Amino acid sequence: MKFSKNVCLLLFAISLLGCNNDSKVLDVQVFETSVAGNNLVALETLSDNTSDNRFQVTLKPNQTKQTITGFGGSFTEASAYLLNSLSKKNRDSIIEAYFGESGAKYSLTRTHMNSSDFSLSNYSYAPVENDMELEHFSIQEDLDDIIPMIKDAMKVSKDGFKILSSPWTASPWMKNNKEYVGGKLLPEYHDTWALFFSKYVSAYKEVGIDIWGFTVENEPLGNGNNWESMHYTPDEMTNFVQNHLGPQLRKDYPEVKILGYDQNREHLKEWVDSQYKNEETSSYFDGTAIHWYASTYHYYPDELQYAHQKAPNKYLIQSEACVDSEIPKWKDDAWYWSKEATDWGWDWAPEKDKPMHPKYAPVNRYARDIIGCLNNYVDGWIDWNMVLNKQGGPNWFKNWCVAPIIVDENADEIYFTPLYYVMTHFSRYIRPEAKIFEVTHSDKDLMITAAKNTDGSIAVVVFNEKQKDKKISLMLNNKSINIDIKGQSLQTIVISQS
Repeated sequence: MKFSKNVCLLLFAISLLGCNNDSKVLDVQVFETSVAGNNLVALETLSDNTSDNRFQVTLKPNQTKQTITGFGGSFTEASAYLLNSLSKKNRDSIIEAYFGESGAKYSLTRTHMNSSDFSLSNYSYAPVENDMELEHFSIQEDLDDIIPMIKDAMKVSKDGFKILSSPWTASPWMKNNKEYVGGKLLPEYHDTWALFFSKYVSAYKEVGIDIWGFTVENEPLGNGNNWESMHYTPDEMTNFVQNHLGPQLRKDYPEVKILGYDQNREHLKEWVDSQYKNEETSSYFDGTAIHWYASTYHYYPDELQYAHQKAPNKYLIQSEACVDSEIPKWKDDAWYWSKEATDWGWDWAPEKDKPMHPKYAPVNRYARDIIGCLNNYVDGWIDWNMVLNKQGGPNWFKNWCVAPIIVDENADEIYFTPLYYVMTHFSRYIRPEAKIFEVTHSDKDLMITAAKNTDGSIAVVVFNEKQKDKKISLMLNNKSINIDIKGQSLQTIVISQS
C-alpha cells in the first residue's frame, strides 16, 4: 500500500552533498509532497552548493511569535460510523495514520456535542422537554461510534491530544423555534444550557475521556438554515459566557477552555471586540475559534492580526476547514491539485462575494491557509472530518464534502488523498509548545513558515504553488544549505540541532 511505503521513507536520513565546511552546513531532512507524485517522500539528495540565482531564506528563531497548541482533525459521527464499517486491519491503519508514531501524530482535535450535519440523524443528549436540571442527560448516542474512535486514537497516541467540543444547537425545546435548525436559545434556558456543557464533561470523564475545551456555538451566524444551527449576535454570546457558561464551568471544571465565535474570519473583528470589550467580558474567554469558508484562497491576515492584538495572550484556533460542495474523487491524486475542485461559494455565494471564491486546488488551499494562519498568530489548526466515503458523506442533509482519507466501506478500501500528506507536513513536525518564529525571504511566490520545537529541532515548511522550480539558500546562525523546490510542491525541512 502506498501509505506504508511512504511512512518507511520517513525514516531515511538525508546526507548533504558538496564541499562546504561542516561548520557552515546545516544538518537537515527534507520531506516532499508534489503534483509529480511524491506524498511525504524523504528526498534522498539535496541540491549542489552553488549559490547562484538562489533566493535567500533567513531563519530567526530568537524572534518568536505564538506558541503552538496543535494540529489535527475532527471526530464526527460520520467518520466513526465509517470506521465501524471497515475491517479491523483498515480501521487500525487509519487510526495509526492519524495518531500513531508512524503517522500524522495529531495533537489537537474537535468533535460535535449533539448532532451535526455529519451525523446520521438529528439527536440531542437531552431530549426530554423541560428537563431543567438535565436529569435525563445521556451520551448514549456516542457510545457506538464517536467514543470508540476517540478511545482507539488514545491507545496509539504517544503524546496524547486535546479535544475541543462544539455544539451545533441546543435541544429544540430550549429554542424559540423548537427546531434543530435555526432559532435562538430562550433566555429562561440559559442556565440549563450552561449546565449541559458541564454534564457533557462529566459524562465523557466517566468513560475515560477528558475534554480540553469548548467553542460556545458552531457558526453562530447560521448556515442558511440548512442543518443544525443556533444563532447568536456577538453581544448575545458574550452575555451567555459572562453570566452563565463561564461561571458554570469555572465552578465545575475550571481547567476547561472556552473559545468564542467559531465561524468565518471576515466578521472576526466585531466578535473579538465584543468578547474582549473589558475585563468583565473577557475573563471567561480563553480564546477565539475561526473557520475558513469565507474564501477559497484569502486567509484574512488583517483580521487575524487584529484578533491577536486585541488579546495577545488568548488562543486563536482554526477549528474547522474542508473542501465542501464537491464529491471527492477516488484514487485520483491529480484532482486534489486541480482547481476544478470548487467550494460552495463558486455556485452559491452572493454576487458581491464571488471574487473571494474562485476555483482553487484543494492542496493549494490547505497549504496556503495553514501557512498563512501560522504567520499571523493562529496557534492551532483543525481539519473537519477525518474520514468520509466516496460520496463525501454520510451526511443526513447530503452536504457532501472532502476528507483527507476517503474509504469505500462496501469494498473495504482506503484512499489516502494528498490532503492527508499536506496535513502531516505540519502536524508531524511542528509539535505542541513549538514556537513560531520570524522568517525573511525575497521570493514572493513562496510561502514559508518555521517553528522551533521543545526538543530543539526546527521545522521549516515551504510551499511552491507555481509551476516553476525554485532554488533557495536556507540560512540559520551563519550556517546554510541550498535546497531545490520543484514546482507545485510542499516541503518540510527538519533541522536537527545538537
